Amino acid sequence: MTLDGKNVARRGAAALAIALVAGGGGYWLGQREGAPATESGSGKDGRKILYWYDPMVPQEHYDNPNSLSSMGMKTIPKYADAAPDTGPGVSVNADARQNLGMRVVAAEMGALPSSLTVTGSIDFNRRKVAIVQARSGGFVTRVYARAPGDVIGAGAPIADLQLPEWGGAQGEFLAVKRLGRPDLTAAARQRLRLMGMSDTLIGEVERSGRTSGTVTIRSPIGGVIQTLDVRAGMTLAAGQSLAQVSGIGTVWLNAAVPEAQAGLVRMEQSVSATLAAFPGEIFAGRVTAILPSTQAESRTLTVRIELANRGGRLRPGMFASVALAGDGKPALLVPSEAVIRTGTRTLVMLALADGRYRPAEVRTGREGGGKTEIIAGLTAGEKVVASGQFLLDSEASLAGVAARPIGGGQ
Repeated sequence: MTLDGKNVARRGAAALAIALVAGGGGYWLGQREGAPATESGSGKDGRKILYWYDPMVPQEHYDNPNSLSSMGMKTIPKYADAAPDTGPGVSVNADARQNLGMRVVAAEMGALPSSLTVTGSIDFNRRKVAIVQARSGGFVTRVYARAPGDVIGAGAPIADLQLPEWGGAQGEFLAVKRLGRPDLTAAARQRLRLMGMSDTLIGEVERSGRTSGTVTIRSPIGGVIQTLDVRAGMTLAAGQSLAQVSGIGTVWLNAAVPEAQAGLVRMEQSVSATLAAFPGEIFAGRVTAILPSTQAESRTLTVRIELANRGGRLRPGMFASVALAGDGKPALLVPSEAVIRTGTRTLVMLALADGRYRPAEVRTGREGGGKTEIIAGLTAGEKVVASGQFLLDSEASLAGVAARPIGGGQ
């Protein structure tokens, strides 16, 4: 080998040695920078790291930042100087609360306003019905200008009847009266009453001394003529119906209440109704009957409400919007927006001390006016989150925070 060849060989060996040293140093530095920190390790900012974990499964601890949790997520460090866990729940600092727009309210006792608004229709008051009949056989001599659907007042004439039986009985009464026997006269007068004659008619016969077999049939109540089965010249039998009159001083409002809300209705409950025919006017009434059967097609219960009908303005067939008043009983109330319904249970997010929050299971009751009744799971004065609670509930679920069970105490 020549001198030049030896120089070339020495240069090549030196370059290889330098490359090995450089490679070994780089490998060692890389191992130092990537070495996992243990409980005695520290992060780049000098903070002591206890372990690495996944917030979705905080119970799993790892000693290597390159580890993946059972959820397949990259782990983050848990620092020794982090705020200690002071109790169950999730912690939210003031800035985060402001950014979330969180609103906290206290559960309080109050009366639940009614939210039960249904529809109904006006109908005749079926308890205010008068049947006009012939009390004795005879025939019709005159019919007044009446027709079904006419509105008449109490005492309005319907027809004049000639009743021969009445004329004969009145003649007998006058003959007995002339005998001067008070006891017989009283008995004859009572017979006329039993035949259907009014005291006014009997008094007129007694004063005039003349019989009157013609009688005017009048409506005993004011209202609407539903049926009119009398014509001039007709022959009548005793007890035959001449007309049917429905009173309109009061009307019924038949409201259709959904089956699921039937428990909110009670007898004598106050009701307010509005009709499109009278905008801005409220009609007050009360529940007089809850019908025992449910409509199979609509799954509704019919509730009968009685309304005063001043001036006869409320006409059968009109539709109305019906609001049933609440029962006024005190109840523990929270805003309805604070209630979280998961399908299997109902939760609210409690606001604890030091900016901590924890879900609590509750049992709810009625709703109305933006309020929900809490039957169990809360006490008066406890604070719940009314805005932003869904994000807190998600965070609590991720952190594995268990909801406070019903009956678990404050």
